[in-house]
Amino acid sequence: MAKPHSRARTILQPLSHLNLSNHSTCLALCNVSDSQTLIYVGTHSGTLLLLSTKPNSPTPSDASEPHSVPKNLSLLRTVPVSASSIESVQVFGEIGKVLVLSGGFLYLFDSFLSQPAKRLSFLKGVSVFTKRFRSSGAAESSNLYDTAANSPESSSTSQRFLQKLGGGARANGLKIKEPEQSREGSHVFAVVVGKKLILIEIVLGGRVGKSDQDVDGLNVSYVILKELQCIDGILTMVWLNDSIFSGTANGYSLISCVTGQSGVIFSLPDVSSPPRLKLLCRDWNVLLLVDNVGVVVNAHGQPVAGSIVFRSGLDSIGEISLYVVVVRDGKMDLYHKKSGNCIQTVSFGGEGVGGPCIVADEEDGNGKLVVVATPTKVICYQKLPPEEQIKDLLRKKNFKEAISLVEELECEGEITKDMLSFVHAQVGFLLLFDLRFEEAVNHFLQSETMQPSEIFPFIMRDPNRWSLLVPRNRYWGLHPPPAPLEDVVDEGLMSIQRAIFLRKAGVETPVDDDFLSNPPTRADLLESAIRSIIRYLEVSHEKELTPSVKEGVDTLLMYLYRALNRVDDMEKLASAANKCVVEELETLLDDSGHLRTLAFLYASRGMSSKALAIWRILARNYSSGLWKDASLESGLDDTSTHILSGKETAAAEASKILEESSDAELVLQHLGWIADINQVFAVQILTSEVRENQLPPDEVIAAIDPSKIEIFQRYLQWLIEEQDSSDTRFHTLYALSLAKSTIEAFEAETNSQNSDSGRIEGTTISDPRTNLIFQSPVRERLQIFLQSSDLYDPEEILDLIEGSELWWEKAILYRKLGQETLVLQILALKLEDSEAAEQYCADIGRPDAYMQLLDMYLDPQDGKEPMFKAAVRLLHNHGESLDPLQVLERLSPDMPLQLASETLLRMLRARLHHHRQGQIVHNLSRALDTDARLARLEERSRHVQINDESLCDSCHARLGTKLFAMYPDDTIVCYKCFRRQGESTSVTGRNFKRDILVKPGWLVTR
Repeated sequence: MAKPHSRARTILQPLSHLNLSNHSTCLALCNVSDSQTLIYVGTHSGTLLLLSTKPNSPTPSDASEPHSVPKNLSLLRTVPVSASSIESVQVFGEIGKVLVLSGGFLYLFDSFLSQPAKRLSFLKGVSVFTKRFRSSGAAESSNLYDTAANSPESSSTSQRFLQKLGGGARANGLKIKEPEQSREGSHVFAVVVGKKLILIEIVLGGRVGKSDQDVDGLNVSYVILKELQCIDGILTMVWLNDSIFSGTANGYSLISCVTGQSGVIFSLPDVSSPPRLKLLCRDWNVLLLVDNVGVVVNAHGQPVAGSIVFRSGLDSIGEISLYVVVVRDGKMDLYHKKSGNCIQTVSFGGEGVGGPCIVADEEDGNGKLVVVATPTKVICYQKLPPEEQIKDLLRKKNFKEAISLVEELECEGEITKDMLSFVHAQVGFLLLFDLRFEEAVNHFLQSETMQPSEIFPFIMRDPNRWSLLVPRNRYWGLHPPPAPLEDVVDEGLMSIQRAIFLRKAGVETPVDDDFLSNPPTRADLLESAIRSIIRYLEVSHEKELTPSVKEGVDTLLMYLYRALNRVDDMEKLASAANKCVVEELETLLDDSGHLRTLAFLYASRGMSSKALAIWRILARNYSSGLWKDASLESGLDDTSTHILSGKETAAAEASKILEESSDAELVLQHLGWIADINQVFAVQILTSEVRENQLPPDEVIAAIDPSKIEIFQRYLQWLIEEQDSSDTRFHTLYALSLAKSTIEAFEAETNSQNSDSGRIEGTTISDPRTNLIFQSPVRERLQIFLQSSDLYDPEEILDLIEGSELWWEKAILYRKLGQETLVLQILALKLEDSEAAEQYCADIGRPDAYMQLLDMYLDPQDGKEPMFKAAVRLLHNHGESLDPLQVLERLSPDMPLQLASETLLRMLRARLHHHRQGQIVHNLSRALDTDARLARLEERSRHVQINDESLCDSCHARLGTKLFAMYPDDTIVCYKCFRRQGESTSVTGRNFKRDILVKPGWLVTR
């Protein structure tokens, strides 16, 4: 039995064979059903053999033996055809007929050769024939019957004569084309007789007219559709759609079966092999052979793909799926149609086969069977299923070829996209057990169907929390069962050692040559494996997974990060949204000292209390030197900076947790140590807006360390200004605190000259961000608050600052209490702020306030000199509103005349001016009043004349001597209508109380 060569790909495998007693000349296949295929073998002696095979039946175990006769290939029948050798066999499977060419005649058989053959006697000297193939696109081919019926010149003289005699019937069964015949069950073929190309149709039933009788036992009739002129010497022919391809010793031509026109595709060289044509049914193209080069053209003769260069001349050409099959000298080669590469070579005839070989295939282009005939033997080859081809490549560790094949099959539609993902995963596992971890993960990531849980057994030993999530028996069994990476690496290293030993002994092994030349260490392999698995889990972490699988991915990812001590990645994963199972990791992280990661993990999983406890421990250990932050040690030499940064980091992370917490007890428990490190963090915790429920203010105020004045003040400010608290207690507390801080700052500023340098020296390692709590000085904040708030107790604040020099603050408080005199005394005498004092008088709004201020300027008391300049300023700015007599009475005799003379003169002039202005306004008012009285008088003295024709504007009754009334808009109504409408609304609907009427004569123009 023939055996395939060892190639990278195995497409065909031997199915069965049968020895022949006669020399074979041609082959044809007919697929009767899914379980049976008929094989027709034409022989040199003119006998037609019918064989049967069952492609889907298993090959017997002894089928590989050369002398065995497999049961699934059997000889059904031997039928003599003629004394000449059989040149060609064509199967019309749709109508169950077989057409045989022998000795220049065509013979028709039924598919099982059960009835006697019928020779087509009307055809003599046939050299070549072919049946018509029509592609799936019906628009690409014409209905020959219709075109023939419409083209009378295509009929020969003999055909026209026969039509006149017998209505198209002849005793030999020939039918002439007639429009009314039935089209059901027809098949068309073309024959070459000399220089004529005849197109003939086989019609089942044999009835063209009612009076016709069947003329043969096969129950068929023949219709000549056309006779076309063609060139002489046609050796091979293929008919596709409307194009008939022909090959001669000179070249290839294309003939249109519709128009009869022909054209040369290309010519052959003077010395070349015989022309060969092969229809490629899968793509509906035609292969034209030029020596050992195959050119693929479409139905119009246009090249559609690259040429296929065969290794040598060939005897016959076939097709199966994506490949072209060629045979010669006992060998069969499979070439890929697109790439032109030789994929597989099979030897089946030894050194010599005694003659040319023949290959035949199923004509649908998607068949699974190829039959090869030598002069003495028929051999059947079956196409391996795609899965078996892929498995064969994987067993040989040809992973790239396997993936290329799968992608090709998926592109051709022979396998699904899920199968492509399946194979990527299978290749990934094989590579993983070959210790090629990076490549394995690359394939895992290309698989859309692989579940991340399939990786879990490589990380954590069974049984574990996720054991039941791992799919079982999902692959082809080409790799060992999943095992922890340590076991995989150990087993791989043992395989490498065995391969090295065998290589020294001259035995080839499948182990990677790189491993043999440079054996890796266990540590390097484990690190590479872990890094690769981490890469896969990181991608899986971003996918939408079920909760249980998500838990496994995140937990095991943290597990692998810890194995490589990738602290940054651990903290990044722990601090982000994750599904890590804390119970699986807390002991591991605690024992390994990754407390920061554990704190982040606790916080992300909602265990705030445990997270805060760890941050508090870390902050304390930073200051005591028991714990160092590796991220801060590189490149820095300042130990104090290390400690400060580490403590601040712990406090910052703890503050993030507390900013979101509404648990008052938890927040106040950790507020103290965070405030000791950084007061800004403490303020952020207390004033956070992100928590759902705000903390109770009373508890917070009670918990704040009294020494942390800025925290206390900022919290009260937040309550008052941002939370709009109207509690008088908080307003008073805030004011008192600000007042105390202001007094302390004022005293420190006035009593200590070295306080600035002392503060600088004392704050060299303090938190530079504590100054960011408030951007303005405390005294400024106190003044702003005292002025803006009305809810604090002014007297309590006054009691506190009474003995201090905070005169501005006192002025604000006295003003709140309504003590105008004290406010003016402070502003005018203590602060000597004339502008503020005058503004306060303006706010009071009484003229006596200015007079009171003037008295203070002129008689300050307490031994102070009169403030003449301030008094002059006051007179200059507001003298017009003062009584000159009172001013003169209050002026001191000691006041220099030159200071007040100009001001007094201007004040007297202004007084006179105001008096005269008042007189003018008074007289104008009197004039207006007089004009108004005159206009009213004129209006009231207005009269109207009524005669016998006058009508009421409302009821249109004659007025005569009746009483009437007249409205301001000059409408007249009778008294009855006046009583009904009232005195404010006229007939026009105008209401004079709402819409006042003003006549031009009423306006004062004088």
